[in-house]
Order: sequence, then C-alpha cells, then structure tokens
Amino acid sequence: FDPKLSYMAPISIFRGYYLKKSEPRIETLSFCMTLDEDMNYDCLLLQNLHKWVAVESDSVQPQTRQEVIRMIDIAAENLQALGADVTLDNASFQQLFDGQHIPLPPVILAKLGKDPLKPTVCFYGHVDVMPAKREDGWKTDPYTLTEIDGNLYGRGTTDNKGPILAWIHAVTAFKALSIDLPVNIKFIIEGMEEAGSIGLEEIIERENERFFSDVDYIVISDNLWLTTKKPALTYGTRGNACFSVEVEGGEKDLHSGGVGGIVHEPMSDLIALLDSLVNASGHILIPGIYDDVAPLTEEEKKLYDTIEFDLQEHKVNIGVKNFIYNTKEDILLHTWRFPSLSIHGIEGAFYEPGIKTVIPSRVIGKFSIRQVPHMNLSTVERQVKEYLEDVFSKRNSTNKLRVSMKMGAMPWLANINEPQYKAAKKAIQRVFKKDPDMIRDGSTIPIAQILQDKTKKSVMMFPIGAADDGEHSQKEKISRHNYISGTKVFASFLLEISKVHKESQGDSN
Repeated sequence: FDPKLSYMAPISIFRGYYLKKSEPRIETLSFCMTLDEDMNYDCLLLQNLHKWVAVESDSVQPQTRQEVIRMIDIAAENLQALGADVTLDNASFQQLFDGQHIPLPPVILAKLGKDPLKPTVCFYGHVDVMPAKREDGWKTDPYTLTEIDGNLYGRGTTDNKGPILAWIHAVTAFKALSIDLPVNIKFIIEGMEEAGSIGLEEIIERENERFFSDVDYIVISDNLWLTTKKPALTYGTRGNACFSVEVEGGEKDLHSGGVGGIVHEPMSDLIALLDSLVNASGHILIPGIYDDVAPLTEEEKKLYDTIEFDLQEHKVNIGVKNFIYNTKEDILLHTWRFPSLSIHGIEGAFYEPGIKTVIPSRVIGKFSIRQVPHMNLSTVERQVKEYLEDVFSKRNSTNKLRVSMKMGAMPWLANINEPQYKAAKKAIQRVFKKDPDMIRDGSTIPIAQILQDKTKKSVMMFPIGAADDGEHSQKEKISRHNYISGTKVFASFLLEISKVHKESQGDSN
C-alpha cells in the first residue's frame, strides 16, 4: 500500500465505514498496516484534493500557464494509476493580445475498459481555475485546502477539481475492491475552460470518429444544485451573446468646462443606448427578441411543482434583499427559461476615486444577452444592431457608433427521458434517499452544447456541489458531505447505468 495514493478512501466509502468525524478510525486494518497510527480516514479521502487545490492552475493569467500544464500532468498521473490508457492531445498555442504566443495545456483523453457488451460513459471536466488571491477578500489561502465547519475551502474545490476527483475515487473503489467495472469509462479533461476552452472544439471534432465513436453517454459535473440540501440533475442551460457598443467623438478627451454643452458627448450617447436595452422589470426592450423563445409546455411546467426552492435562502446565498419577482415559479422561469440582458461595464470612462472633469472621446459599453432555446445567435445579433442603430439615429448625434457581438455561445437542452437521467435518478435515490430536483441552469456551459452537437451523444449534467459553494467567489468550497456522498453517487451511477442501458437496449431490440 502506497500512502501517497488514496486507494483506501474509496474502499471505506464503498463499505460505508465512515460518515461522521467522531466515528472510529478505519476498520479495514488489514489493508492499512503501513499507515501511520494517527492518519485517519479524513486524510485518505482529502489528500488528493489538498494536492490538486495547491496547484495555482489559473488559465486566465498567462504567467500561470505552466501551473495549468503541471495540473494536467498530475491529473494524467492519477488516471494512469487507475490503469487507464492516457493520451495528452496538444492543442497548439494561444495568441495573447500583445501578439505573444504561449502553449496551450494538453487535453487529457483517457480510456479504461473496452468491453463491447458494456456501455461506455465519458466524463468531461476541467482542472483550471479562476484567478484567486488572498488580498481579494479570501479569509483563507485560496490554494491551501482548509476545512471550516465541515466545508472544504479553496479555489477549485467545487469548480471543478473536487467533482473530477470524486469520479476518479468512484472508479478507484471498483478497482481497489477487485470488482469489475460495470461500464467502460472515458475521461476528457481540459485546462482552459475558464478562459473559453480554447482549442477544445477542434480536438472534439478531430476525435469524433475515434475517441467518441463508441461513447454512449457523456456526463458533466461542472455546476451546482439549486439548494444546499437537495440533489439535482440539470437538463438545460442558457446561452450567451456578448456585445460591445462603442461611441466615438473627437480625436481627444475634452475639458468639460471648455466644451461642455456645445458637443455631443460620447458618454451621454452611450448611457442613453444602454438605458434603452432593458426596463426596471428586467424585460428586454429590443423588438422581436422574444419571438423565437420556445413555448413552455405543460409537461415542463409540472417539473417546477416538486422543486424545493426557498426564496429567503436564495437571497442569502447571493447576497440581495429582494428579487424583481416574488414567486418560486417566476424566479426560476426568469433564471432558466427566459432570456435576460445584463450590463457589465464601460471602458474608457474615469472610474478611480475623486473627480475628473473630462469628456472622454471614446467609450465602450459591454452587455450580454443570455438566450434560450430556440433563439438564434445571428438573429439576436441582427436585432441588437438594428435596434441600437435606430435609437442612436434618433439622438441626432454627430458621434460614430459601432456595435459588435464579441462572443456567442448556444443554449443547451437535454432529453430527461434518456437512460442516463433514469440511472442518475436511481443513484441519487440510493445514496441521498430522495428524488432529485430536475433543474436548468441560468448560466452558460458551452461544452455541453459543443459535445452534444459534435458527437451526437446524450449529454447530462450531474452536479454534486451545493448552491452556496460560491464557485468563482472568495468563498469557494465544497462540503465534506457532498464530496464524500458525491463519490458514492458516482459509483452508484456506474452500476445503475449498466442496468438501465441493458434494459433500454432490450426495449429497442
């Protein structure tokens, strides 16, 4: 037994020896004779997460690129320890704004098992993280796994290192107990998700006829439950169309005392344009923007009845006093089911403390529209441009207007009657003793739609993080309970999907 590895953790999980910190130490002493006497179950389960969190795999900052690559290597080593056949697919280089080229981290393509009589499950995850510094407001070192009141704090604990390790531990449980894996399993793990998954789509297209050819189901565990206590399965996300609206005046910034009142000011034009996009009730004012929104069916509407959702808890989780809407249904519909428009910032404006009485010559407003099925990106782009040009023309301004869509990602929607959703429900019932909420996610996870479009395989989102995990925040964490139970539920899912797959194949035959 190698104490550097976490083989014993899944054994204890699988046999259910440990649920609370106060319970006795590991009982499987015959497997643990080389362990230090004071090393308990907690150390075994958490040592990999501690090691992974310690790597500053920030993909957004170029100076930490080598750490991202190191994190990919560590993940590859963990998969090789399972006996997986691991390939590192290099995705070339990334060109920075200054023209410099830096290497992209390779993408992990791993395979374990090739029994043609078993279904093949492919798990997607990412090991890169958002930037984090102690001075940003963290109470703990973001790259040191720290437990407080049963919560494991650190950058990447819930997004997405913790869930990846839960999958690895689930597979390890079968291997360590010499139990034959009920499925073939594949892993595709990248290191650039937080920076837009640069290069990944090209690899997926290239591997569509090889790596993905025998895949039956794709699972993503890169989002959160709706609440802190009840598990959830996600079957849809919104897309995102990011826009830039630029207003340019003269050749240079001007003094407001000398020319204020005699020129059309770019900032005034921009504020008017941004103010015309959405009203105080959150309704988007762009004509035709709601025309292609898929109608709400009765079957879908019924899914909202059983969803557990506490408005007050949700306010606390996101730190606001009031919402625009007052009912569970309205809140969820406007978070998941209808498009929204958010204004994010203004470039070129004075933003530092104090007063600077300048008229900026050029300002750029930034906003985005979270679109839903069946909104078309090109149609949304045309509608936005035509509307803003019309609003601008009515101001009779002499300034120049430029509107452009900088990025677009499609919404994703799955069929909840697919076999893997049925298997996941059974696994959740087995581990958590309750049925999951069937939810959508208001944010955008482009990889779900990319994988579904390119591979034509069934994609499911299977989160283990709770609603208060604070992904991207200064309080990112995953609870000890969710980390342990997440490993259990993933192991149970592998058993259930093998059964449900056989049943579905029998029905089709």
